[in-house]
Formats: sequence, structure tokens, C-alpha cells
Amino acid sequence: MPSYYTRIVLNERPPGDIDSKTFRSEKASYSELKVGDDQVLVQVTWLSLDPAMRGWLRDERSYLPPVQIGETMRAGGLGVVVNKGRDVKLKIGQLVSGTFGWTEYAVVREKDAEAINVSKGIFDIDHLNTLGMAGFTAYFGLKDIGQVKAGETLVVSGAAGAVGSMVCQLGLRAGAKVYGIAGSQDKCEWLEKEIGVTKAINYKSPSFREDFKTIGYLDVYFDNVGGDILDMCLSRLNRNARIVLCGAISAYNSVGKPKGIQNYLTLISQRAKIEGFIVFDYAKRYPEAIAEMSQGLRDGTIKRKFHIVEGLENAPSALPLLFTGGNTGKLVVKVNESLKTKL
Repeated sequence: MPSYYTRIVLNERPPGDIDSKTFRSEKASYSELKVGDDQVLVQVTWLSLDPAMRGWLRDERSYLPPVQIGETMRAGGLGVVVNKGRDVKLKIGQLVSGTFGWTEYAVVREKDAEAINVSKGIFDIDHLNTLGMAGFTAYFGLKDIGQVKAGETLVVSGAAGAVGSMVCQLGLRAGAKVYGIAGSQDKCEWLEKEIGVTKAINYKSPSFREDFKTIGYLDVYFDNVGGDILDMCLSRLNRNARIVLCGAISAYNSVGKPKGIQNYLTLISQRAKIEGFIVFDYAKRYPEAIAEMSQGLRDGTIKRKFHIVEGLENAPSALPLLFTGGNTGKLVVKVNESLKTKL
């Protein structure tokens, strides 16, 4: 075992964009990692980077407490059990998932380390994507909040991201006409040619608003970005439309309060609904989502794409990619070598 390990902590709260001062790297003594009777020591192999992490940097009330100054940056990840307490049933060498944070090693309670057994046709990092929080968010957001039906028109913003691309595929599996909004021609082509959406529209195109009108009116809008695109979609609702509020990437780095929506009166005239949700509320139903999406991964009807960043030290510079459109698919950081990933 090493004498020291690396962790990355919150250095200061960014008022706007994340920059080089937001985080700092620290060396800590490996000998300080004491394992209690009900705890395990995990060597972290992979970390997930998600838009929600920007919200955790704000010192304000939310569904989770904010990351504190000097605290290891919170993040979900995968790892291997390398030591354990006397009351722990997990075995040494077991692959686990949990909120380990931006660190090479983490001590957590056994109940906070979920055993992962990688089955045939599945990658370990699928448990950070399709079979993890991104997949659960797409699954429950679309099925429970959006309640999409065959023949309906579904519009997805942030469609080339981890959640958005999964929403597109679940919408197609449900028999909907799916339209994706993304920020580059390459992403739009990937959505059309690989994912199979009905049409993908580049929001950076000068003709975006006119292109969007060719969709007609929508039944479900899965919103990952907020801002002007949400407001535009509010003006294009069918009767009894549903808007799923998943995230607001366009506002996460803004200083001050986000810009308010203008076209909300359409919700009244079209008897429409707008609703937010938190994926953790569906924890008891995660096995339902895993069962359906595992089958899709095995038979090839659900596709995945990873944007892999090598090295824990590059996590701070990689996180902003989520807000600039610099990634396509699921953004992950490879911290240590994993024997079960073959990409």
C-alpha cells in the first residue's frame, strides 16, 4: 500500500464559472485511513462527473447539504474493497459503488458501499451511467413524470449528454417521436445516426428557432438546460403536455438569480403540467430500472457513449465540460486501473 494518497478538496466557492482556484489537491497519509468495525476501505477506480455537482458547491439549501470548504469533493464512483472492519460481510476485492468523492481511497460504512457484480454484456462503468444515477434519472423522469406514450412527440434538451441520450432511447422504446436538442453538428449527427432520434436540432445554429418550429407541438419536454430553451418549449405545448424539470445547466454557473420564464401562461391554456423531481426519491425502485436497461444493453437496443478523462488530477478541469458542451455521452474519470472495463 502507498505511503500517501491524493484527494481533491473544495478550495473556494465559485461565484460563477468553476476555475483553477475552485479546488486544490492534497496529499494525505495512507496510515490515517482507519477502518471501523462496520466500515470498508475502498480504492477508487472510476468517478462520475455530473451537472448536479455544480449545485453542491453553492452554500444554500437543497436536497443535499453543500460541500464544505476543505472537504473532499463529493462524487459518485466505483471502487474495490481493500480492507474492512470485523463486522463487515463484503469481501476483499469486491467491486462496489458509492459516494466516495474525488479521492484515491475512501473509508465508508458498509451500508454506503453497494456490491456490484458485472454480468455478461455489461461494463463496470455502466453502473455510473445506464445502470447508475444517469440512467435512473432518465428512466423515472420520463416514465413517472413525463408519462410518455406511443405516438407522442418528445423533445429532449441536452440530448447528447448522459441523461439526455438515455431519455431519447427510452422515448424511442416507448414508441414516441423523439427530437433532440444539442450544441454541435457532430452531436446532432450522433443522435440521428447512432441513437436514432427522429431529428436533432443544433441550438447554436442561427436558424434554431425556425428549425424548432418544424417539430410542431410537443407532448413531453424533458428539460436538462432551463433558460431560453425551456421558455421556447413552453410556447409549443400540446393540450395536456408534460414538462419534466430535471436540470438547468444554462443557469448553474450564472451569478445571481436565474432568468425567469415568460411563457408560463401556456400551461393554463393547454392544461399542461410542469414538475420537478429528485432521483433519490425512487431508490426502492432502482432494481426495476436496472432490470429493463440491462436487457437493453445486452441486446444492443440501448447504446452508451463514454467521455473518459484519465487521472484524478484532471477532474477539476474536466467538470466544466458539462457546462460548455465539451462532452458527448457520460463523463467519467479513470482514477485507478479496473480489470473489468474493456473500452
